[in-house]
Amino acid sequence: MSATVLEARALLLDMDGTLVNSDAVVERCWRRWAIAQGLDPVAALKVVHGRQGYATMAALLPDRPMEQNYAENRVMLAEETADTDGVVPIGGATVFMASIAALPHALVTSADEALAQARMTAAALPMPVTRVTAEMVGASKPDPEGFLKGAAELGFDPADCIVFEDSEAGIAAGRAAGMRVVGVGPRAAALSPDAHVQDLTGLRVEAGADGSIRLHIDAA
Repeated sequence: MSATVLEARALLLDMDGTLVNSDAVVERCWRRWAIAQGLDPVAALKVVHGRQGYATMAALLPDRPMEQNYAENRVMLAEETADTDGVVPIGGATVFMASIAALPHALVTSADEALAQARMTAAALPMPVTRVTAEMVGASKPDPEGFLKGAAELGFDPADCIVFEDSEAGIAAGRAAGMRVVGVGPRAAALSPDAHVQDLTGLRVEAGADGSIRLHIDAA
């Protein structure tokens, strides 16, 4: 099996679909919301991944006042935070997180702090010390603000960072930030990331003496 090798100084990690499989919760909550709005839930679920909730609502109901989206997003976040049934780590996530524990990395997620804590805890994954959650940005992915802020918090140039993402919005955000992207899982496969893995089992992390991070990525 051939392997791709990417070198970076820091790693920026999405959460849902990348480290944590929360699809069951997302689908339960958003299916319920879509039906209440008279929307096709199957079509709605194609839009939700990677964005903050208010941005999803705005995409699906473009004529609705944004204040209503913000209000309903607060309700949605509370529902999702309370529901951790079926939240599990992505394959290989436990070993991967252990392998980068001493290396520069940050969580960059569209979840707020409470939801991020709930899901990382449910998946028994360590919460990165450096993180950019929904409350810390003014614009949702696909805007690059979150990834740029994560790089700045870690003290690295965007070009020296590699993003791990599963969604169209997230991969677009990473690219817009000027970063390379490792796509994780089935949603990322068709989005032409710099490298793609089915899950995190196909990764090996090597720390260089000069502070570099080498990712050995098995072909997906």
